[in-house]
Amino acid sequence: MEKRRLTLLIIIGVLCVLASQSLFTVHQTQRAIVLQLGEPIRSISEPGLNFKLPFVQNIVYLEKRILAFDATRASAYTSDNKNIVLDNFTRWRIKDTDPANQSSYRQDNCLRYYQTLNTIAKAQGRLGDLVNSELRVVIGRYTLTEVITSKRQVIMEEVIKKANELSAEYGIEIVDVRIKRADLPDANQKAVFDRMKAERIRLATQYRSEGDEEAMKIRSTADLERTRLVSEARNEAQKIKGEGDAIAIKTFADALSSAPDFYEFSRSLEAYKKSFKDNTRMVIPLGADYLKYFN
Repeated sequence: MEKRRLTLLIIIGVLCVLASQSLFTVHQTQRAIVLQLGEPIRSISEPGLNFKLPFVQNIVYLEKRILAFDATRASAYTSDNKNIVLDNFTRWRIKDTDPANQSSYRQDNCLRYYQTLNTIAKAQGRLGDLVNSELRVVIGRYTLTEVITSKRQVIMEEVIKKANELSAEYGIEIVDVRIKRADLPDANQKAVFDRMKAERIRLATQYRSEGDEEAMKIRSTADLERTRLVSEARNEAQKIKGEGDAIAIKTFADALSSAPDFYEFSRSLEAYKKSFKDNTRMVIPLGADYLKYFN
């Protein structure tokens, strides 16, 4: 009985070892290459549980996600013979393989990648050379202004297309290339900055001169308008004053003609009010008309 139990335990142990050596799992973010005695024989892109021959075959896992790579800075010349230093980055991945063509090595991108590059470090080194080379070629067809402003997207599309044509033999795909920064070489920066500073000073002087000229025009126009408005206002005031004086004279004349005695009496009272103040002394002949309303 003990011997049978020991035999059963040994069989179970052997089966467990065989199962651990025969089964493997591919994660959804990975691809797997099956090696037999060191030689790649097939690739697996679909996630899940898979089988391999124990002890004879082993598994190499490859990244399925998009990877980012910052290339080393590279210099290039534009079509107007300007030297610039480019700082760029690349997004890439191991190219997908059509399951119908996985039996062919030439059409299996995972196996092609493993045979040619094998590691991410080697792949990024090769990508850096390809991208920088194509950047120099494409940028050489555009001016500095176009590279910095209007043609940036067109340049990137051309670089991606050319680099993908060259990287196809390595089983990798370039998803995107972007220029993070475009600088002038250190030796040229001071001269360029001095020219830019002089140009800005010239433009500032021009703008100030044009502003002063425009300000003088505005002031002259405002002074002319003020003089015109004041003159018109004075003319209108004189006209209104004349009309008022005419109405006043007419009113006095009408009052005098309608009640001359009352008018004379009212005017005499006004004269008395202005003449007779505190401690006022006057010498007036007796019977003078000035004092007739005191009688």
